[in-house]
Amino acid sequence: MSGTMSDPNFVNQGPGAIPPPPETEPTKTPSRGKVLGILVALMVVGVLGSYFGLRRQSEAPPVVTAPPVVDAGVAEVPAEVSLPESDGRIRDLVGKLSVDPELAKWLQEQDLARRFTASVSNIADGESPRASLLFMAPVGAFQVGAAAANGRSEIAPLSYARYDLVARVLGSLDASGAAMVYRELKPLIDQAYREIAPPDQGFETAFGRAIQHLLAVPVPKGPVEVEPRGALYVYASPELEGLSKAQKHLLRMGPGNMRLIQAKLRELRTALNLPTPAPATPEPLPDQAPGQSETQE
Repeated sequence: MSGTMSDPNFVNQGPGAIPPPPETEPTKTPSRGKVLGILVALMVVGVLGSYFGLRRQSEAPPVVTAPPVVDAGVAEVPAEVSLPESDGRIRDLVGKLSVDPELAKWLQEQDLARRFTASVSNIADGESPRASLLFMAPVGAFQVGAAAANGRSEIAPLSYARYDLVARVLGSLDASGAAMVYRELKPLIDQAYREIAPPDQGFETAFGRAIQHLLAVPVPKGPVEVEPRGALYVYASPELEGLSKAQKHLLRMGPGNMRLIQAKLRELRTALNLPTPAPATPEPLPDQAPGQSETQE
């Protein structure tokens, strides 16, 4: 038996969580100024270009045009890199964190820096990261067992098995290597996050909140019951039905996959030395059949 749950997650939210890449603006013609100021500006552009391995193109490639020099002889800040053009560098670095071939498939998606930062931001706010992670959606439909006399059903093990692939890939990531890659890509990540974040909020704070939000999800100790509500299924347990959309994403992966992912999140938090917000006190789980809400996918 299959059913549709109230939580939208991967299927009910429309696309568009990732902001469209900004249009490249033509490089301004450099103004006259001190020769020393122009040379310093060229050196800055060259160093940044060698670090990222990419830059915006000027109007007359391949010559790199110096930024305008103000009257005081101080060079303006160079334009930020084009985030979609950073995908190749991200693939090279992140692809080394796991030998699982599925990770390489995920990395073929476009605009990876924006996808990552948008997903983290959504999870930190308790929202679904579905629109940024459609390529990770499970195959097959949500399934439940036969209904009992009270109208409730248990989530079928096959529903959890749909997420084995995602849990396997995430669990295979090298946490210490991820810390090095994160530091290497931090300028790109910060740039992408500035497009969607409040001016006074840093990405590391959001990253720490997102991890803590998922670690707060209790792992069910027994079968998980759901009950019909119209055309949908909802969790029979009010505590689980009251979890955020982001937390229900993790919950629907099943106990085994949850333990694997939460263990990896703890490793990553330690390796990246992320801030740990004070967790909210979770509601205790009933020993018998906590409920869950799910969307047919």
